[in-house]
Amino acid sequence: MKILGIHDGHNASACLIEDGELRFAIQEERLVYEKNKSGFPKKSIELLMKQLRLKPEEIDLIAFASRHVSPLFGTALGRQYKRMFGIRRRVESIIMKTPLYNLYKAMSRVQRKRNIRRLGFRNKVKFFDHHLCHAATAYYGSHFPRNEKVLVLTNDGAGDGLCATVSIGENGKLQRLAKVKSDHSLAGVYSLTTKLLGFQPLEHEYKLMGMAPYASERGHKIGYEAFKKYVSLSEKDPLKFKKSRRGAIKTILPQLEKDTRYMRFDWICAGLQRFTEEVLVGWVDNCLKATATEKLALAGGIFMNVKANKKIMELKQVKDMFIFPSCGDETVSMGAAYAAYAEFRKATDPDIQPLKDFYLGDDFSNEKVLKEIDKLKTKNLKWKKIKNIEKELAQLLVDGQVVARCKGRMEFGARALGNRSILADPSNLRCLREINLMVKKRDFWMPFAPVMLKERADEYIINKKSIAAPYMILSFDTTEKYDDLIAAVHQADLTARPQIIDKTMNPDYYSILKEFEKLTGCGALLNTSFNLHGFPIVHGPKEALDVFIRSGLRYLAVGNYLIEKKQQMEP
Repeated sequence: MKILGIHDGHNASACLIEDGELRFAIQEERLVYEKNKSGFPKKSIELLMKQLRLKPEEIDLIAFASRHVSPLFGTALGRQYKRMFGIRRRVESIIMKTPLYNLYKAMSRVQRKRNIRRLGFRNKVKFFDHHLCHAATAYYGSHFPRNEKVLVLTNDGAGDGLCATVSIGENGKLQRLAKVKSDHSLAGVYSLTTKLLGFQPLEHEYKLMGMAPYASERGHKIGYEAFKKYVSLSEKDPLKFKKSRRGAIKTILPQLEKDTRYMRFDWICAGLQRFTEEVLVGWVDNCLKATATEKLALAGGIFMNVKANKKIMELKQVKDMFIFPSCGDETVSMGAAYAAYAEFRKATDPDIQPLKDFYLGDDFSNEKVLKEIDKLKTKNLKWKKIKNIEKELAQLLVDGQVVARCKGRMEFGARALGNRSILADPSNLRCLREINLMVKKRDFWMPFAPVMLKERADEYIINKKSIAAPYMILSFDTTEKYDDLIAAVHQADLTARPQIIDKTMNPDYYSILKEFEKLTGCGALLNTSFNLHGFPIVHGPKEALDVFIRSGLRYLAVGNYLIEKKQQMEP
């Protein structure tokens, strides 16, 4: 049974599940080179079908994530910000409370079906609730045995009128116990504050989280006082939280601006983070106790907050925990496909398989690399094909070089997991400045992250519950050996957001770390995404070479080719 999952809202994507296994997934942003690209993922669907050599008639069902996509996400991301907080958005909010909105939703579903039929599909189409899609990724993607009782929580800004749900996953089925309407959105407060501070909501929330640890304890307390009055835990229902003021959360921006006026930037970030952690962790704790569960599966954009995830992980009642990697809206296409397979599969069809890894995109050949090199007009490059390029790459890292890597199937989502990454020696603080000057141009306070060998992880991070962390979505306190990865930890609190890998997950990537370990004794590397600031992670050789030439990078390992600039080119 083959199911095509489609997300045509914010950060559009497409995926395919075949006989219960996630075979392929890609975001539209990688193919159009526009970060968080919204709308119908035409190019993603076309590439998926081409890579898997499928014809439209071979697809059994098309599953759309979300019953309704907000008109907010029918435009380019740059225009969304103006609509989110301008007069037009307020008009839309009023219309949403009238019968006209039902008409709009009906017309929207017709248009969404029309989009897929323009690509030659005449298959059955089904729309799935947004938060069911998030819950499906968390439950079906998890490693938990299907006969075990698992608490499944979703939490994000908004989707199909909700911002959070509470469900139980057991015996391969999801049962929803509670829901929270979007008017009470905790994540909405975070996005509004992101906008207030001059950053891009739905994109730069992580910058506020990164700044928070730099504030003083006094700053944390004063900032917290400004936010605590917006959302609180429900006194009547432990499975819910609620707004503490009149009006929907999306209308609080003027009051939020007044409450934080003249407050230090870092204090605002610290207060917001503390407030978010208090409500979110309290809600999770209440849900665990109310349902008498110890195993937790999470999804939804708010769980991209690795600091809050750390606090959740440390709750006494949590025995094991899974967060679907890159759990924002980019992954709801997978949730729609999971939900569809669970609903429509026959008794003889295989069960849904847990997520094996997140290398779900397309690969490329060395011949493709050479063709792209030959297209370049610059004569400032030299290259060679190396059979064991991983060993050569490790030596460059030991020599203090920063190396970009593009090889194997492209990873999905917001985190680079080695196949589209920039790598460096994690003990070398000089690399921080070099990477930022050469390519990243990121805010000075933002940390990089480490990748580490599974067998060495306990030397570097404190993980008392042995929670699996292969996707850079959990943060941990570091041990006294933090100096070994000082360039890849948060400089204020020395926490780390690791990717922990073993050989089975990515043999080539693993071998780089093993070679580096042989030469230095260190079982970790600095890993950051291979992209220019403000652009998506690179897709393949063409994009990798483009970023390489436009940046100050000196070395690029693409496929089995090592490319070097003969002399530093101006970025």
